[in-house]
Amino acid sequence: MADHGYEDGRLNLPFVGFATFGKNPICEDWDRIKADVAILGAPFDFGTQYRSGARFGPRGIREASTLFSFGHAGAYDHEDDAIYLPGSVKIVDMGDADIVHTDTEKSHANIELGVRKALAAGALPVTLGGDHSINIPCIRAFDDQQPFHLVQIDAHLDFVDIRHGVRHGHGNPMRRAAEKDYVTGLSQIGIRNVSSTAKEGYDDARAMGSDILSVRQFRKLGVENVLRRIPAGERYYVTIDIDGFDPSIAPGTGTPSHGGFLYYEVLELLQGLTKQGDVIGMDLVEVAPDYDQTGSTSFLAAQILLNFLGFIFHEKEK
Repeated sequence: MADHGYEDGRLNLPFVGFATFGKNPICEDWDRIKADVAILGAPFDFGTQYRSGARFGPRGIREASTLFSFGHAGAYDHEDDAIYLPGSVKIVDMGDADIVHTDTEKSHANIELGVRKALAAGALPVTLGGDHSINIPCIRAFDDQQPFHLVQIDAHLDFVDIRHGVRHGHGNPMRRAAEKDYVTGLSQIGIRNVSSTAKEGYDDARAMGSDILSVRQFRKLGVENVLRRIPAGERYYVTIDIDGFDPSIAPGTGTPSHGGFLYYEVLELLQGLTKQGDVIGMDLVEVAPDYDQTGSTSFLAAQILLNFLGFIFHEKEK
């Protein structure tokens, strides 16, 4: 190894080196994943009904995530008096699923393969979207796993069945998930304003086991009471649409919806989930960096994911 003249190793500042997720190592051989967490990019946005651009979400989130990694493991939280994501938690970046332009089914199949490979290796799959249709292949990949409850943070219900023959767009994923016999129920949180789903979609969602809360209802109940509505002692898959947050802090998305969540509301909900059940997978979708020249949307996405992962593994270590 070349001697670069560093006495105590490299400082590895955020703007130096490779922009992998959290500056964690790359694992391009998906049959040799040895990690607790596997990050998969799903840069697919052919499912959008309005503004595209979420294909650049994985790249934007990865670059933003370097801010939170200074070349050393662990982050001390003085409020919780805890060190999150110490060196004992191994994270690898799988890179991106191959996207075949205009071919939704092939692209989704490639995303599904990546999630399956992470699960086969015993790693927690974290998928960076992409539009919300990428949740469809993510959920498909769990068909040989134990049942789980799905928790959605979103402005939109995404419960369209079929519209003009489209079954796998970004308005369909929660409907497709609810159809799976291994999805035991859904908690759909943050749903508000003019939505992508008509009234019959709401009726169908509730009939198929969904509990729907708007942001105002969430705030009236409070985090603890919302957590009580989510079945305890379950396995949870969490899907976070960045438009669940208010566009004042997350403008970089294709379908912004005012009246959304602020950071700590979602963070406290996610931390509470880790205390009452086992999180077995997640995706974060609809970050479209080109609509936010400040980069704050990508920073928000990276920070919420890193904190969520920290909470998950902190609970496992107890």
